[in-house]
Amino acid sequence: MAATEMTTSGELVENAAGRLVPARINERESVPYCGVGAHLPRGNKVGPPIRRASDYPASGDKRVGSLREALERCGLRDGMTIGTHHHFRNGDLVANAVFEQAAALGCEDLRWFPSASFPCHEPQIAHLESGVIHHIEGSMNGPLGDYCSRGKMRGMGVLRSHGGRWQAIGDGEVHVDVAVIAAPAADCFGNATGDRGPSACGLLGFALADSLYADHVIVVTDHLVPFPCLPWQIQGNNVDFVVEVEKVGEPDKIVSGTTRVTSSPDRLLIAEHCASFVRDTGILREGFSFQAGAGGTALAFGIFLKEMMKEAGVTAGFVRGGSNEYLVSMLEEGLTPVILDGQTFDLEGVRSMRENPGHQNTSPFTSYNFHGKGNFASMVDVVILGATEVDVDFNANVVTHTDGRLLHGIGGWQNCLFAGCTILAVPSFRNRIPVVLDEVTTLCGPGELIDVIATERGLCINPLRTDLVEAARGSSVPILDIRELKREIDGLCGGAPDRARTAERVVAAIQWVDGTTIDCVRAVGE
Repeated sequence: MAATEMTTSGELVENAAGRLVPARINERESVPYCGVGAHLPRGNKVGPPIRRASDYPASGDKRVGSLREALERCGLRDGMTIGTHHHFRNGDLVANAVFEQAAALGCEDLRWFPSASFPCHEPQIAHLESGVIHHIEGSMNGPLGDYCSRGKMRGMGVLRSHGGRWQAIGDGEVHVDVAVIAAPAADCFGNATGDRGPSACGLLGFALADSLYADHVIVVTDHLVPFPCLPWQIQGNNVDFVVEVEKVGEPDKIVSGTTRVTSSPDRLLIAEHCASFVRDTGILREGFSFQAGAGGTALAFGIFLKEMMKEAGVTAGFVRGGSNEYLVSMLEEGLTPVILDGQTFDLEGVRSMRENPGHQNTSPFTSYNFHGKGNFASMVDVVILGATEVDVDFNANVVTHTDGRLLHGIGGWQNCLFAGCTILAVPSFRNRIPVVLDEVTTLCGPGELIDVIATERGLCINPLRTDLVEAARGSSVPILDIRELKREIDGLCGGAPDRARTAERVVAAIQWVDGTTIDCVRAVGE
């Protein structure tokens, strides 16, 4: 019989990974993680309400005078769910404005359902304190993650991958009442795009699910263009109201410290090890594909790989983004014909999307949705990602550190684990705390999907991947046993720290790509 536990958060049940997780999440019954590919739901997708074109202006002009008016006409009331997107990353100016107006309207107990939040959203803490926002279901970075970790949020936080968010909407696990889409360019009908205008941020793919499934959709723009806005990434037929504001976002802030190439010698060595491994094992070949995450080490990997591609005289069939100036240079130098862009990480990426036909915007549906007829993620030959922790069974954590605090989001990380070869590039230790543990603090990705762990000391290959073990024989990169590596790191650092002391209250649930609960996060002290 599976283990159970009763806490102040309700009953916890043991899932297939041996983790105790909530049986109910925010008054909704949850499904414990069953294993990779083991959860097999049936039925149909949900759909938005039936609308009548006759209820909308025959002129096609859906503009209203203010965001407040738009929210009122959407019928915003207590307990509703508001969806927003994060393409502006730390430069978003719309989400905070939405909840300022919700507060002015006297709304309470709203569920905020962002595709991610950033430090710029710290003002939402005041709305959590006042009761305007009940809880957040979305990745929480920085201050909001810390607030949730300390048990301050009344409801339970829910962290999903980018693909998992689309799955949750499409499968009916989350019903979005009002979606608010910050659009760098739009027309009066609601067609919108992100790749042009003074606040251009690239693409709007994370908002696409909201536009398709939400009951009400508001487009907020600072750059109104004549109908039709082309190329439209959001279709006006799915939009109820258009609001003009002075500024929707600060595009220079889509670049953050995590989206710059590392200058650390150790991390540069990790990046070089990863690129050499891809070359030496034969993954680097004509027509191969790759994806690198947004972290500094992953970006450096792309630079090393580019030079190796030139030396070998090969071109990629396609590359997956987050796009950045380094991928753009590969496209424009003819090293790949296509960037399939899921999120734009710098202004060069924005420019390229606007100018290069081979730079295609995508969405979590095409890239990551696990409950669809396939997705791009499984078609990628190799992906380079980061992690906060890994363990000797190749399990990985990306949302907390050893102190148990919830300070990072999942993003598309879980979805990328289904690539042909998944490499986690991590330093051996951070601040003298080992990164390789006996067991990760929070389980975000199961070890059976993680093929290689790369450190500055060498690479550890998952024993399940006998093909990679064989292909790596004779590689220029040191190949290590992960348990021996852990012993070496522990000797240098004096061992791993004791597991953080946490309260019994569960403050956040970590969802797997299929909507099941793979782990949870408990409250920590001050």
